Amino acid sequence: MDWPAVWVTLKLAALTTLVLTVVGLPLAWWLATTRMRARALVEAVVALPLVLPPTVLGFYLLLAASPRFAPGSAYQQLTGATLAFSFEGILLASVICNLPFAVRPFAAALGSVDPRLIEASWCLGVSRLQTFWRVVLPLAWPGVLTGLVLTFAHTVGEFGVVLMVGGNIPGVTRTLALTIYDDVQALDYARANRTALVLLVFAAVSLALTYTVTQRRPGRR
Repeated sequence: MDWPAVWVTLKLAALTTLVLTVVGLPLAWWLATTRMRARALVEAVVALPLVLPPTVLGFYLLLAASPRFAPGSAYQQLTGATLAFSFEGILLASVICNLPFAVRPFAAALGSVDPRLIEASWCLGVSRLQTFWRVVLPLAWPGVLTGLVLTFAHTVGEFGVVLMVGGNIPGVTRTLALTIYDDVQALDYARANRTALVLLVFAAVSLALTYTVTQRRPGRR
């Protein structure tokens, strides 16, 4: 087992999940409650990584991360380093790639909360922010947890976008999925099989956890 790759993979998955929790919950709440016409456009942008080939998404993210374009240029001016082929670069790519895996379950869960409960909270003088934390989020928690698990699990198995934006730098951007690719290229099928088996078990456990949480919603046994 390539332990540096394990560390990079887990760090990438944890930080991606954290960022999408902070960014995704407000966005999902807006999508679940707004009546603006722009909602359809925002939903389409959020879902875009689901239909784009990873190479296409990775290519444009690589261009954005290069010093020739605004995001990469701004990052280089602030840090003196390049965003492309860095851990920060694959983190940015991972956040964008996993946006629908977090926001869509979040929005579905938040949108399923009975609006009468929200209005009752407002009528009792509770602020909108407090209502969200005390009423909406606890009721939507199973769906939110589903989004968190799916985001973490999908990040662990990412390949195309990470390879395009971060390359395959040991200890920096090489993840477990990339080690499998390297082992197959080196004809070391035994080692590739061991790593692939670990990811297979992890994916199965993640899906089992997701379905278990989903089935334990109120009114179900």
